[in-house]
Formats: sequence, C-alpha cells, structure tokens
Amino acid sequence: MRTTIENIVLWAIKAAIENGDLELDNTPPPAVERPRDPEHGDWATTVALRLAKEAKRSPREIAELIAAHIRVSNEIAAVEIAGHGFINLRLSAAALQGVIRTAREQGNNFGSQRTGEEDSTTKAKSVNIEFISANPTGPMHVGHGRWAALGNALCNVCEHVGWQVTREFYINDAGHQMDVFGESIIYRYLELCGHENETPEEFYGGAYVIDIAKRIYDEDGKKWLEDSPARLEHFRERGYEMMLDQMKSLCKKINVPFDTWYSERSLYKKDPISELSAVEDMLARLDAAGYLYEKDGATWFRTTDFADDKDRVLIKADGSYTYFAPDIAYHLTKFERGSEYLVNIWGADHHGYIPRMKAACEALGHGGKLDIVLGQLVNLFRDGEAVRMSKRTGEMITFDELVDEVGADATKYLMLSRSTEQAIDFDIELAKKQDASNPVYYVQYAHARICSILRKATAENIDLSTLVNADLSLLNDESELELARTFSKLSEVVESAARDYAPFRLTHYAEQLATNFHSFYTRCKVISEDKGLTQARLYLADATRSVLALVLSLLGVSAPEQM
Repeated sequence: MRTTIENIVLWAIKAAIENGDLELDNTPPPAVERPRDPEHGDWATTVALRLAKEAKRSPREIAELIAAHIRVSNEIAAVEIAGHGFINLRLSAAALQGVIRTAREQGNNFGSQRTGEEDSTTKAKSVNIEFISANPTGPMHVGHGRWAALGNALCNVCEHVGWQVTREFYINDAGHQMDVFGESIIYRYLELCGHENETPEEFYGGAYVIDIAKRIYDEDGKKWLEDSPARLEHFRERGYEMMLDQMKSLCKKINVPFDTWYSERSLYKKDPISELSAVEDMLARLDAAGYLYEKDGATWFRTTDFADDKDRVLIKADGSYTYFAPDIAYHLTKFERGSEYLVNIWGADHHGYIPRMKAACEALGHGGKLDIVLGQLVNLFRDGEAVRMSKRTGEMITFDELVDEVGADATKYLMLSRSTEQAIDFDIELAKKQDASNPVYYVQYAHARICSILRKATAENIDLSTLVNADLSLLNDESELELARTFSKLSEVVESAARDYAPFRLTHYAEQLATNFHSFYTRCKVISEDKGLTQARLYLADATRSVLALVLSLLGVSAPEQM
C-alpha cells in the first residue's frame, strides 16, 4: 500500500511539472508516512515542504498544485492540505476492501513484502542470531526465558521479511566453572554414599546438583568413592550431559528451535589441517594484521585503533586466555560458517563489552556487521508482590518452573510485551487469568471466537468454500473498514520489528487487531438473513483470523481454535 500511495503522489508531481505548474529539474521520491493523528487521514507526505527551495514557492502553494493532480480514484477517497504544506490522503473503501481480500488470499505470506527504502540491515542475505548463551552448570533462569522469547520472535520476523536466519544457542561449556560443577556433584554423591567430606571452596549448592548426584548414584552405585582424575571427568561430563539435555528439553517444550548448539569447547580443538585451534587461528590473524603487541608479559589487542577506550588483554602473563579471546574466535566462526551479519542478545550488564567486540569484528574484516541487542531484567510478581524464591525448592525460580506454572504461550507473550530497553514486571497470577486483563488470553480469545463463528456458519449449512466469491463492496461499516486499515499496517510493523530488533511491536499490533475485531463483532451481525452481507462478513472474519494467527505465529505463540 505504501508503494501504491507513493506512486500516486509521484505521478501527481510529474503531472504538475509537465503541466508547467511546477518548475523542477528533478522529481524527488515522495516518501509517505502514517499521520500521528488518524483524523488526518491514512497517509501523509511532506514532499511539498522539501520542494519549496528548489521550486521557489511556498510549501502550501506546492502542496495545492500537487494535490490538484491527485485524482480521487479506486485508491484515494480524499486529498487534504494541512498546516504549512502537508498533503493528507484518505484511502477509499474500495482500497480497504482490497486489503481484506489480499490478507485472506495471502495467508501466512501476508505482510512479508518489504516496502519503502531498504537500509543496510534489511538487505542482509544471511544473519546469525545468537539469543541464548548459558552455562550448563545449572538450570536456565527467567532472564534466559526473556531471551528465548525475544530471539525466537526476532528470528521469525526476520525470516518473514526475507532474511536467511541461523538460530544459535552458545553453550559456555569450557573453563574452570565446569570443574567446579563436577566437584559439586561429587560432594553430593559422597553424601549419598554416607561419606562425610569437606564442602568445596567453590560450590554449586542448588537442589538440582543433588538430583544429578542421585542419578549417578542410581546408575553406578558406590563405584566412584575413590578420588581420581577419572572421577572428576565422569561427574563433570555426566552432569554436563544432563544439564544440556534439560536445556534442550525446555526449549522444545516452549517451541523455541535452534539450528546450532555451539560448544565453547570446540574453539580449543585443533584443526587437523592447520593444526591450530579457532582461538589460535584468530590470534594469528590479528598478529599478522599488526593488531597485537606484548606488554608486561601479556599479549594485548590494539582495540583503540577501532574507537575502544583502551586496549585489551587476550593472553595473560601466565599464558591463559582472557574471556575476550575465545569470544572473538567464536564470532569469527559465525562469519566463516556463512553468516553475513551477526545479532547477539545480551543482558544490559554487558553494555561495556560492546565496543571491544565490534572492534574485534572490524579488525578481522567484518566491520559494521555485528549488532547487539541489550535487554533489561525480568522481575517476578505474584498479585503485585515481588517473588524471588520457589516454594518447592526455596531457591530462585527457574524458567522451567515459570513455564510449568503459567504455560509457554503466556510466558513468551508477556516476555515480549515490552521493549528490551525496559525491565519486565511479570505478574504470575495475571499470566494465568482467563479474562481480558491478560493480553495473551485477550488476543487468543479473539482468534478462538472467530473460529467459533466459522463453525456456527458451517453448522447452518453455509459453504465456506464459496467465500472466495464474496462481494466485499458490501463492507462499509466503519468497524469493518477499521479492521482493513489495521491489516494494511502489518507489513510496516513487521518491517520495523525486524529492522529495529523490536518484536514487542507485534504484541501491540495483535492487541489492537483483537480490539478492532471485538468492536466489529459488537456492531455488526456476522450471520444474518442477508446472504450477500453474511458472506462478506464471514470473509472479513476469516481474514482477521488469518492475520491474528500469522501475528501470533511470528510471536511464537499458538492460535487456539477453542478456549
């Protein structure tokens, strides 16, 4: 629709020039936008203000000359001049009725066509979106749940606008933390064997560690009483397997798929041909490019060459790597696995890490191809009271426990209801309510209500396959046309959600669409004695169902047919 309106305005400008009304050397692109106030029309353009200097006339004069050449047509019902030279356009009923037909005909492809000028982000051929990075030393926390919902929805909208997306889970399974995890399981295992032992200096004390130790005890009995390197390796690796299985099961339960589960450990494995690990290869490249230097026995990366506030250590004086070294190598692997652009979803506490990581990408030849989405915390509430501990375990509530209590749909939808720049106050009791105060229930109920209407029509012997022939020119009630206006905005919402990494906008859209449908249902009798009008309104109802189902699927939420 945006392209159609822009072409109409462009044609009017050219007509004004050819008619001698305007003297211009070039015809500028007449970008149109939605007016902030719907009372001002469906679309508006400021092209007259931009032409004033070259045309040597007042913006309002120019606007009037252009408007005179915009014909009231199948698409445009009215053209109005406002203020100093704004041109406001109102869509015709026929144009809106055409949107209804397009929405139903295109189904899951509706809103997927990009419109307007594409920026460098939307031109991406392929993008790797890493949206969960977790240590397999404990259950996923509620913050991981927000990233799961956000990343999944972001991948969906990016795919909808034509990007090739790789969904990535980064497993932080290397380093000292894994040994601490193994020792913690051994401690609990020895307790189960009836042996007293000293609590390790570093210790994972959650109840889940006892559960893991119990499973190993059930599998092996008292086989591991004697201390040995083999015991630590077995407990560490067995615990790792169990935690990773739990993470994969949880992601499957909430229907958040991943293309790649990337292990940090793989960064240290030697390539059989180059005989270098990914970390060593990365260091060699930076060194060959002249970005590394030695100081105080450590190896430094000259990130200040790329606007970082100070240089960064990659290899400490004792020969061990800093966290930054494998992180650079990991990002390099993502580019070399075929992704042109990278998007990472991180917690807000990683803000200071962004400049150095972008510096690393630029140094390795991928400048401007890494974006970071920072997200704020999730605060749990129950009827307005802050909740921090699980009643079952007496520990922090895990993401798995939250999903078990309120369901995957409500959890994901509410995690997406705010911009990532805002903390989320997640009310557990609200999420479980089955009334209009719960936004996910409100939207899903609208979909289920439409399905109920369609079932009723079938029960009354109305052949829904004949809806394709419905006369949509009968749809002239304002509530019917308002639904069409809402349909017409979907492509813009999806485009901006992908471009700005902001899928929360789709929750607002879904709620507005549900509200508009409830308003239509209240004002207009769908099934009546008027067969033509019944067909048209059933067509509109089914188109609304289709768009609601599409938006919910982009959010990663189901569209139930009954509630």
